[in-house]
Amino acid sequence: MSEPLKITILEGDETGQELLDQAVRVLDPEVTGLALELERFDLSLENRRATQNAVVHEAAVAMRASGFGIKAATITPEGADDVGSPNRILREEVDGKVIIRTGRRIPGVTPIAGVHYPISIVRMAIEDAYGAKQWREGSAGADDEVAYRTEHITRSTCRAVSEYAFRAARGMQARVYGGPKWTVSPVYEGMLKEEMDAAAQRHPDVSYEPVLIDATYAGLVGGAADEPLVVPALNRDGDCLSDLVLPMFGSIAGAESVLLGFDENYQTQVAMAEAPHGTAPALRGKDVANPMAMLLAAGAVLRNAAEREHPGAERASRAIYESVLEAIATGVKTPDLGGHAGTTEFTDAVIARIRTKIEVWSTLGS
Repeated sequence: MSEPLKITILEGDETGQELLDQAVRVLDPEVTGLALELERFDLSLENRRATQNAVVHEAAVAMRASGFGIKAATITPEGADDVGSPNRILREEVDGKVIIRTGRRIPGVTPIAGVHYPISIVRMAIEDAYGAKQWREGSAGADDEVAYRTEHITRSTCRAVSEYAFRAARGMQARVYGGPKWTVSPVYEGMLKEEMDAAAQRHPDVSYEPVLIDATYAGLVGGAADEPLVVPALNRDGDCLSDLVLPMFGSIAGAESVLLGFDENYQTQVAMAEAPHGTAPALRGKDVANPMAMLLAAGAVLRNAAEREHPGAERASRAIYESVLEAIATGVKTPDLGGHAGTTEFTDAVIARIRTKIEVWSTLGS
């Protein structure tokens, strides 16, 4: 018997926690047949405040050790002296370099702008506008008050984003498309463009079309996605791009978000999956929120475990992905996708399909 797959579970707030609970149901060994060890950390706003973010640091240590994590959405308080978002701490302490979010067709849901092929946004997970030093000078509220921000990016992060983008494009048979505004900012944003060009030289078999960021937005809604695309991006550019691309396929809740940390050869060492959306407080306790992204996040973590050759992970991951999409294809949809199924009802339908697939595949010896 192989050792159980250890996954770090990062609990959160409001519907974020409710949807995480659904993902844990899908991961149950009695559903997937995969032995798991789940290590839980309470990252709710209340506990982050109570521990002064110590629990976030503890979770990061645990996730570096396990190599796998699933995170619920959490509340980010607005006060400057409050605990803030746990995301920056987690990303920095697990040495996460890349976040990938892939918009894909949702069966039975009409996409916007005629998109049919998957579009992956590969963005920096750290640096750039997030975590920048900020300050103001002059009298508060006066006409001459000036706000400043000092941003930075490192060559290693630019290289990780570019290299991963080309490797992902090869796996998807996609075109690497887009880029920063390197003409206006050849020193700062140009560093990412330099690494994109260098990665293109290392991967001559991958189609490459560098496009300025503003033209990238125009192209995504204007027909450039005539084949699968992978779009490398700076941190904030990628955040904005994914919030454009995912709804083009029907719902921001229709795809998972995965944070990746690498070794020196760009082999994944840490994979943390989550939903790309927030806590949706208006839906709390109503059992109507779409769990699709969180269920796919569970599948994504298992897919990364399969890439590291954990026995049974590939089969379980495939069962989750197929079951989520098949449930929607047969009309089991939450209200945001035009259906009437509740959160629990949708997950029940997915679990039933997973059980059937695992049973059939086991009978066939596959």
